[in-house]
Amino acid sequence: MASITEKATTLLELHRPGDPVILPTVWDAWSANLAAQAGFAALTVGSHPVADSVGRPDNEGMTFAELLTRVEQITGAVDLPVSVDIESGYGQSPETLINGLVDVGAVGLNIEDTVHGEGGRLREAQEHADFVGGLRRAADAVGVHVVINARTDLFLKQIGDESDRVQRAVARLRLCAEAGADSLYPVGFHTDEVYRELTAALPLPVNAIAEPASGERANYAALGVGRVSFGPLLQAALAVRANEILARWA
Repeated sequence: MASITEKATTLLELHRPGDPVILPTVWDAWSANLAAQAGFAALTVGSHPVADSVGRPDNEGMTFAELLTRVEQITGAVDLPVSVDIESGYGQSPETLINGLVDVGAVGLNIEDTVHGEGGRLREAQEHADFVGGLRRAADAVGVHVVINARTDLFLKQIGDESDRVQRAVARLRLCAEAGADSLYPVGFHTDEVYRELTAALPLPVNAIAEPASGERANYAALGVGRVSFGPLLQAALAVRANEILARWA
């Protein structure tokens, strides 16, 4: 088995603009094994599908401890680098978040700027960057280069005028890059033109969300994307097929 530091290094090195790492979004040991057996090099654990799998709402409807329980089951089932969507941090300190993740064998995280415990407000740009910086310092302190994927919800929440939204997202994510992020996630379904703007303007690999049943890796590669994940869409696609099968018997 690879050590946790080796897994962290591997995950970081997989982020290549124009040659993106595909991180299937999993939610339990079964889905993780499914993705591992398909040959993927690393995985990400999605908060939305995990919450659905344990009967809790997304947006921090479960606790950080409950998430860690599921992550430990996943890292115990597959010998792959695993990143974890920690939403906005569950109200925990950067040190608690990093220590918890590393203790259960995770080597990456996704941190968003919507603070669910405070009415869904968006962190100020520097506030979010400072939180990213705290996560980086906490990871340095434990000696594991936890791969930080800094996310902004500007597009998802359609905040502010559309005419300068790309520029505002770039400014926000550049601060995260300066604070110690490793990849940047302007979450949303964008046109090719917007993806080109984002990948050209941002200094780190860009994470794109893709529809697993219809998206094409080559398209994201051509746009300069460095990381692709599925959010809750893989689980949703499997649910569609399951419903088709179950309907024959209902």
